[in-house]
Amino acid sequence: MSGLLDVVSWAAIVTGSFFTLVAGIGLLRLPDFFSRVHAIGILDTLAAGLILFGLLLQGDDWLVAVKLALVFIALLITGPTATHALARAALHAGFRPPLDREETSSNN
Repeated sequence: MSGLLDVVSWAAIVTGSFFTLVAGIGLLRLPDFFSRVHAIGILDTLAAGLILFGLLLQGDDWLVAVKLALVFIALLITGPTATHALARAALHAGFRPPLDREETSSNN
């Protein structure tokens, strides 16, 4: 059972690391601010959750598991909240998402 637990744990950690890498590439490659914030907002929460799940499976003590669960709950709250605050601040500062104005006006 320990071998299977190690395999699942490391698979979660490696997958979370992959999503962290993809989020970083998206931050560099996506064309505008709102696309970048969207990619980071989703992928960082997913990546952190997978990494913390993998670490949770590696922990031997229940106190470590409780601490990792509390960190995960804090990340679930603060990550999307920070992303929303950044997007709202950008809108308030005058940034607008690039929309195809001709296409939306022809649909109305």
